[in-house]
Amino acid sequence: MLAAVMRVPRRIRIQRGVSLIELMVGATIGLIVVVAGAALLSISLRENRRLLLEARLSQELRAASDLIARDLRRAGYWSAANEGVALFGETSVATNPYAPAWPAGAALDAISFQYSQGTENNVVDSKEQFGFRLRAGVLEMHFGGSGWQAMTDNRSLDVTAFNITPNVRQIDLGKFCANPCPPSAVNCPPRQEIRSLAITLGGRLPGIGADMGAVTRNAQSQVRLRNDTIVGACAS
Repeated sequence: MLAAVMRVPRRIRIQRGVSLIELMVGATIGLIVVVAGAALLSISLRENRRLLLEARLSQELRAASDLIARDLRRAGYWSAANEGVALFGETSVATNPYAPAWPAGAALDAISFQYSQGTENNVVDSKEQFGFRLRAGVLEMHFGGSGWQAMTDNRSLDVTAFNITPNVRQIDLGKFCANPCPPSAVNCPPRQEIRSLAITLGGRLPGIGADMGAVTRNAQSQVRLRNDTIVGACAS
């Protein structure tokens, strides 16, 4: 029995490792994968930060544009407008003392306007004068008698453009006149002016690193002035 056991061949298992070249190739491949993953993560984080900055810039420009649009819609409002309507038998009517947002010589980056507030006295008080302008990258608002105040902070938003483009559409009111206009008439028949303003705001975020590039955005809005004006008159 013992002899039979001793005649069984012994199997010797030899374990072989990797060579130095194989180890270096594997380490190199692993390093390339790690570097590529780190570069992809860096690009993803940078693009994500850029998207957040662009969204923040667009939100701030849109908020400023909405504030300007809401205030400009009231330009020329006169709480005693009924006094400017001629009744039968009247020869003269009151004139709206509040100037609309339509100064012919206004700069492209500034606008001024007036509208009635509180009890009407048919006089433009200091608290009833308003305006917007761009100065040194800061959008400013003229609020009544308090003077010019900054609407934006140039440390977080640099306003690069503030442009106002007027648009006028006239409606002929000649059919409401009792007498036809003479051929040589200049201000006849009367016309109703439908006025609107196209507002463009441009801005960028200051303090952005060179690796981010320039983060700039524009915001545009159209403002329809609610208080139309009548130019011209019917033939007497």
